Amino acid sequence: MKTPRLFWKLYASYLTITLLSLVAVYILSSGAIGRFSDRQTAQYLKEQALLISQQIIDDFSSMDQVELNRIVGELSSKTSARLTFILPDGTVAGDTDKASSEMGNHRNRPEILEALNGHLGQSVRYSNTLKKNMMYIAVPVAANDIVYGIVRAAMPVTEMDQVLDSVHHRIFLGGMIILVLSALLSLIVSRRISQPLERIKAGAKRFADGDFSFRLHTIGSTEISSLSETMNLMAEQLEERIQSVIRERNQREAVLSSMEEGVLAVDTEGLIISLNKAASKFFQVLHPETAPGRSIEEVFRNVKLQKFIGSVLKGQEPRECELTARHSETYDLKVRGTNLLGMQGARIGAVVVFTDVSRLRRLESLRSDFVANVSHELKTPITSIKGFIETLLDGAINDPEEADRFLRIVAKHADRLNAIIDDLLTLSRLEQGDKEEMDLQKVGLAGLMNSAVEVCTHRASKKNITISTECPDHLSVFVNPPLIEQALINLISNAVKYSAENKDVAVCASAVDDGVLLSVKDSGYGIASEHLERLFERFYRIDKGRSRQEGGTGLGLAIVKHIAQAHGGAVSVESIFGKGSTFSILIPSEK
Repeated sequence: MKTPRLFWKLYASYLTITLLSLVAVYILSSGAIGRFSDRQTAQYLKEQALLISQQIIDDFSSMDQVELNRIVGELSSKTSARLTFILPDGTVAGDTDKASSEMGNHRNRPEILEALNGHLGQSVRYSNTLKKNMMYIAVPVAANDIVYGIVRAAMPVTEMDQVLDSVHHRIFLGGMIILVLSALLSLIVSRRISQPLERIKAGAKRFADGDFSFRLHTIGSTEISSLSETMNLMAEQLEERIQSVIRERNQREAVLSSMEEGVLAVDTEGLIISLNKAASKFFQVLHPETAPGRSIEEVFRNVKLQKFIGSVLKGQEPRECELTARHSETYDLKVRGTNLLGMQGARIGAVVVFTDVSRLRRLESLRSDFVANVSHELKTPITSIKGFIETLLDGAINDPEEADRFLRIVAKHADRLNAIIDDLLTLSRLEQGDKEEMDLQKVGLAGLMNSAVEVCTHRASKKNITISTECPDHLSVFVNPPLIEQALINLISNAVKYSAENKDVAVCASAVDDGVLLSVKDSGYGIASEHLERLFERFYRIDKGRSRQEGGTGLGLAIVKHIAQAHGGAVSVESIFGKGSTFSILIPSEK
């Protein structure tokens, strides 16, 4: 059940008290006014009757009914009260509202009986003569204890009731006005009392939500001001303590998150205490923030890791092993586990550190492959050179024609060796990022393309291949001109080399959203899709025999890739087997 707000409690209380007070005042005042009206009316009638009785005592004593009737007639226009003169035997001697002859004997009327006894008679009853309720005041006309007659004054009660109703109506309207004003005043007072508490409540909620920079206003009553100051002090102390805890936690998490090594801490029950970013990456933990409190088996699906952690928890000495985590990526990990000690030196679990040795393994593999490839590429021309030299030494040198042919072959293989070494040196410089080699200049691409085409024109003419260029005259880019020209030469040379006679090669440059795109398109033999992924690797050849026959070193496309990467760009290839290929270099815009 929802608890009502303090404002409504105060407002309802004030309104109820005001309403009850007004009702009580209305009831009491109505009764008091009614009684006061009765007393005033009775007093008025008494005064009228007494005044008249003193004036006509002589007429009553002489029993002159004619004179009494005349006096009543005169008085009827001078007073608002009904006057009746009654003789001691009850006979009506005169009346202001009706002829005395038409009125019966009044001796038995209550007020008349009282007056005949020498007292003031008073009664409120229904008048059969006027057919309405009347208040009667009877005053004896007496002298020397002898009652000569009675003067009775009367007024209709309905007239008094109408006056009282008018008064009650005004009291009611006044009460309603007071009620409305009281309601407004109660609303203002309730709001003034509840608003500071509402502000304190809102401030407490902001504190609960973590907004400790907020401060309550210390205004209002002493109690409210003191409570606000206490709340502000509490918020300030909480902020300091929480900030201290957060700083310590952030420092710890920053250290763990910045580590390339993965770190995993578990308690003695095998439940995870903490897990850093690197460890979650190695084992593809999708929601590492939910890992604390969960078991190793629930989070890690690697059986070897589970057994290793179990052995660390059971033993006392540090342990090491190597394992492979295979997911979307494969990581070769060196794992070291040791006991996790608490403040008192007691063992509270274990901590496991994962070191990624994947790159080291790949570098070892690449180094091995590179050494093998270089050895193979260098051994082939050296073997040929050695063979031809031995042939010459065996006597072929004496045959001028044969000697000249053998020497030309030796020179060709020497040139091949020189080309391989030059390409290796170029790759080495690109990988080292030689700043002199990367002196960027703003140049027009049309001139670079034409220079590269001129270098390749001689070879293209031997196969009757036409090299066309397409480049907007205004298109320029920040590059190292010799490197970009070298990349274009390598691509154009390959296009010419692997195209049949009478084909076309197109060299194009265009502006794109990301920068400038250079592309070399041929109509040659095309490349099967299974070779595209490894095409830019060193010494990778699709047809090794044909490549060597064409004089390639196997490093041309690798050099193109490194030149593009040195400029912050990338290379790509699209090819349809049997129809041709398009090699592209994306050079990003200057930033």
